[in-house]
Amino acid sequence: MLKSKDKKKIVEEHRTHEKDTGSAEVQVALLSKQIDELTGHLKKHSKDNHSRRGLLKMVSKRKKFLEYLSKTNKSNYEKLIKKLGLRK
Repeated sequence: MLKSKDKKKIVEEHRTHEKDTGSAEVQVALLSKQIDELTGHLKKHSKDNHSRRGLLKMVSKRKKFLEYLSKTNKSNYEKLIKKLGLRK
């Protein structure tokens, strides 16, 4: 679970305008942070299948956001992939 100050920091880094909190770029960045944290948890607790299911749902959701972003704004998609260090 992300803390509110971590969320604010991520939103400020990835927002497209002053009051942006829900754009695809911001949501992908937030999901990526949550996925990283949950991956660390699952390395320690390998039999936690409930959390593993949540991880798979988050990965799927992030993939859908990335597909949408690649269709609508290719340049922002490329920047975001590079900034977050994600594979295509």
